Amino acid sequence: MSEIIYLHGVHEATADAKGRFMLPGSFRKQLEKVLEEGFIIKRSIFSKALELFPKAAWNDRAKDLNHLSRYNREHMEYMRVFTSGLQGVELDSAGRIQIPKELIDFAGIKKDITCAAISDTIEIWDTKSYNKFIKDKSVNFEEMTERLLGKKVLIKDDE
Repeated sequence: MSEIIYLHGVHEATADAKGRFMLPGSFRKQLEKVLEEGFIIKRSIFSKALELFPKAAWNDRAKDLNHLSRYNREHMEYMRVFTSGLQGVELDSAGRIQIPKELIDFAGIKKDITCAAISDTIEIWDTKSYNKFIKDKSVNFEEMTERLLGKKVLIKDDE
């Protein structure tokens, strides 16, 4: 198993006419040990955004698919949709990543993008969509936090 990466930060960037954007310097610094390996980019499951994984993080995540059967129709349909549009990408010599056209269309990316870290993944959003999602009042973040994390028991390292 590879070293776990915990990324942090939200950064804005600009996609050019070819769908290339400069990976923000903060992320390049956080990922310096794995930049050479490249990335996997795919559609997000729950939103009109993209997910950018360092290859090692993707390989760990993809192990979940190995528990599904290629001889089960529902499993195959799930795997097909889950991996639809998935592609390997690398930084070019200028530090840019090329977003495939199909994925640009899926995420509705026009020009301004927001890159938001979540654990070992960078979400890539059209900035207007990201801001709308973050400001959406239909989700009560306080209640969600209490429901999901409020019952966790914290254990001190020295116990």
